[in-house]
Amino acid sequence: MTQNPRPIRTAVAGFGLSGKVFHAPLIAASPAYSLDVIATSDAGRQSDASARHPGARIVDTPADILELADGLDLLVLGTPPATHYPLAKAALEAGLDVVVDKPFTVRSAEGEELIALAARLGRVLTVFQNRRWDGDYLTVRGLLDSGALGAVTRFESRFERWSPTVAKAWKADATADDGGGVLFDLGTHLLDQAVQLFGPATVVHAELAARRPGEKSDDDVFLALRHESGVTSHLWMNMLCAQQGPRFRLLGSGGAFTKHGVDPQEPFIAAGGSPLDADYGVEDRDWAGLLGRDGHLDRLPTERGAYPEFYRILAEKISGGGAASALPVPVDPAGPVEVLRLIEQARELATQRT
Repeated sequence: MTQNPRPIRTAVAGFGLSGKVFHAPLIAASPAYSLDVIATSDAGRQSDASARHPGARIVDTPADILELADGLDLLVLGTPPATHYPLAKAALEAGLDVVVDKPFTVRSAEGEELIALAARLGRVLTVFQNRRWDGDYLTVRGLLDSGALGAVTRFESRFERWSPTVAKAWKADATADDGGGVLFDLGTHLLDQAVQLFGPATVVHAELAARRPGEKSDDDVFLALRHESGVTSHLWMNMLCAQQGPRFRLLGSGGAFTKHGVDPQEPFIAAGGSPLDADYGVEDRDWAGLLGRDGHLDRLPTERGAYPEFYRILAEKISGGGAASALPVPVDPAGPVEVLRLIEQARELATQRT
């Protein structure tokens, strides 16, 4: 790896959950980066950002970041989904490398356009599909690689929460055309993980519903996918779930694996922890999954979660020659575009059902 003479000068646009809990802490914890600018227009968030990251300049809008582009290398977008395409396009044209939070864009065609633009301009473009580094997902990945389950026939995956009111203002106003709803939110992770594990797929069944008062998009979704590999995936995402099902359940010819609970990295940082802490990403052993078959079950401890890997891989890419180098980006944006195509398929199927 070619060492940069200085850290990668980075700006984060947005200081809600995405910027505050994911991007800014991971960037600040890595010596490969300097967190130079944070954009948020909310006065309370500005104060919080300044207190947490006193070395960063606080500005009001992403447009203010673009005015400082000559002194920056990387822009991280943690803004609402409808802004991802125009802001990423503007940042690439301003000469910046770009990280876009999920969903990559609202429409697959927009994602394809950004990929082509980044290639033409010689810029690094990637998408923050951080849950590829969840400890439970890494555990499932390891099981598949080891062949411990035999030939997997069915994959079940859930993100279910009890959130009876829409807490964020932008989410309360966002329709599906704006990237609102649980399918664009939690569903982006579930679809990405399913495709990463079992390959290309087609949505063969889709149920989308809005249960909460005032919900303008969807908050209760079930999808069935048929992978070209022969695996069937069932995916649930629900914001009005008072009793949650297993996070993962896999059935194979040689056994099964069932896992409850949610990766601890997000709540750990939200509670004030650091990615540099010794117990970061370590799940309590009580949440270990069950491997085997009924009557012959073993507890399988969860692998340590590793969100910092995203920014480590990205730093190697940027410092090792950027877009011109053969080094990989942490997430090839073609994958998130395929996820957007699956979302489009799901919405079309759900429309046909009504």
